[in-house]
Amino acid sequence: MGHIPYGYKIENGLAVVDEKEAAVVRNFFDYYISGLALMAAAEKAGLKLYHGSAGRMLRNVKYLGDDYYPSIIGQEIFDKAEEVRMSRAKSLGRVRELKGEQKIEFPTRFIMPAVKKVYENPFEQAAYAYSLIESEVEQDGTE
Repeated sequence: MGHIPYGYKIENGLAVVDEKEAAVVRNFFDYYISGLALMAAAEKAGLKLYHGSAGRMLRNVKYLGDDYYPSIIGQEIFDKAEEVRMSRAKSLGRVRELKGEQKIEFPTRFIMPAVKKVYENPFEQAAYAYSLIESEVEQDGTE
């Protein structure tokens, strides 16, 4: 098992909610949603984190609960925090729109007459074979 997220503890091999820490997590989400900046919300909640750690905490889906971790916050609060986070990032110009992936297509079909000469040296044979290529053919079969 890797790192146990803040707000949980392990008892008898199971993750359980640490109520004192869970209250801090809930406060952090509430402060952030209410309008405080990320670090201000963390500090007011009593968390001593770096900016990146605080951001990851807001995006940690384990707080919603899963097969191993019980829920600390609800889906509505989690979604609202993500909505606020993305809204702030967009207003600050920190969201880059990904451009559609440009697929590079390489021609894989060609026209070539039968190989008539045979060389003992494989490099000479390859050079000869490549020299016979007359044209590349598009994917639809046209030249």
